[in-house]
Amino acid sequence: MLNKIMLIGNLGRDPELQVTSDGTPFTRFSIAVSRNYKTSSGEKREETEWFNIVAWRQLAETCERYLHKSSKVYIEGRLTQRKYTDREGVQRMSVEVNASDMEMLTPKAASSGSEAYSAVSAGDSNDPFLPDYPDDIS
Repeated sequence: MLNKIMLIGNLGRDPELQVTSDGTPFTRFSIAVSRNYKTSSGEKREETEWFNIVAWRQLAETCERYLHKSSKVYIEGRLTQRKYTDREGVQRMSVEVNASDMEMLTPKAASSGSEAYSAVSAGDSNDPFLPDYPDDIS
């Protein structure tokens, strides 16, 4: 079985670092992924889809520290679904990307003028397996 998604897009908001009740850091952010195409009449169009991203542990801390709104980023991970109850008591379903790898594609603002890029993997942390969502986050 395979559940893998690879995305390149721009952050729609700054990452938000949070911690679970057992002390595990995680961060959430969204990215916009656009594609250009032509209609049957030859008109150029752009279509944008939004993806909610969740990163864990060291990858979460790195995302929160180095990414910001409008950063271009490559995200690799798996799609996850989770059910939750909103503040009004309504059952909802959320589809998110549980990130395992992240590569910053926006050049660093280096004073030397050189463009540098960086990649971070969830495998860089002590725990090579990403957890499913704990029950205490919403």
